[in-house]
Amino acid sequence: MIIDAHSHVHDPVHSHIALLDEAGVDCAVLFGTRPHPERATGLASFRREMSALNEVIGGQAAHPDSYRTARQELHSAVAEFPGRFIGFGKVRLDLPAEQIAADVERDVVGRGLRGIGELTPPPGEAGQIEPVLRAAVDQGGLPVVVHGFAPTTASDLATLAGLARRYPNVPVVISQLGGLNWLAAIELTREIPNMYLELSTANIIFAVRVAVEEVPDRTLFGSDAPYGDPVLARATIERVTRPGAVRDRVLGGTVAELLDL
Repeated sequence: MIIDAHSHVHDPVHSHIALLDEAGVDCAVLFGTRPHPERATGLASFRREMSALNEVIGGQAAHPDSYRTARQELHSAVAEFPGRFIGFGKVRLDLPAEQIAADVERDVVGRGLRGIGELTPPPGEAGQIEPVLRAAVDQGGLPVVVHGFAPTTASDLATLAGLARRYPNVPVVISQLGGLNWLAAIELTREIPNMYLELSTANIIFAVRVAVEEVPDRTLFGSDAPYGDPVLARATIERVTRPGAVRDRVLGGTVAELLDL
């Protein structure tokens, strides 16, 4: 089974299904989203969507209505295509720990979602995800996906690694291969058994090759669509691997194990 481990809700959702079909991808882990760059029709509208993205990845608090809209889009997409999408739910990090735990129980587990993410703590404040990890433990060790590209810093990656050590029963997935800090991300993941690297949006293909060679059982094919493309992301994995067990794990086998598919 080929599984895209990182994608966001598209508008319209059918365009996402078409991309998965073109890439020969069976299903995709799907995150809710506030920005929708695929809606843009020109430079000005694209700039507006990217401005919203910068707010999200910068950890800026959004109006509760924005979270509700993103959740509704996610649930609608998963309900329409339950065989193609594996829903993950995002929770707010600016709430008390007790409320975060309640939100995970109600909005993630209670809605049949399979994990938590993509979390976007403010740069320099990756420690904010600790209450989410505690809640994930309480819910049987749900996987937690954290944004890894800028503005996430090398210090944030070190913080996430420390938290992963503290919560060894929670799979902690670093997205986008840690961005510009990919070498540190690979080294940390190699050391910590419950850390995983999702490989989308890598700056250089050599980084993907090294990641797969160093942690073949904990690297995950992902596209970060609509920011990336499933066809190109799959081609990248196939470029740096040979047919066989390692390629099969990266393209979906490891995610399938994590989610008991």
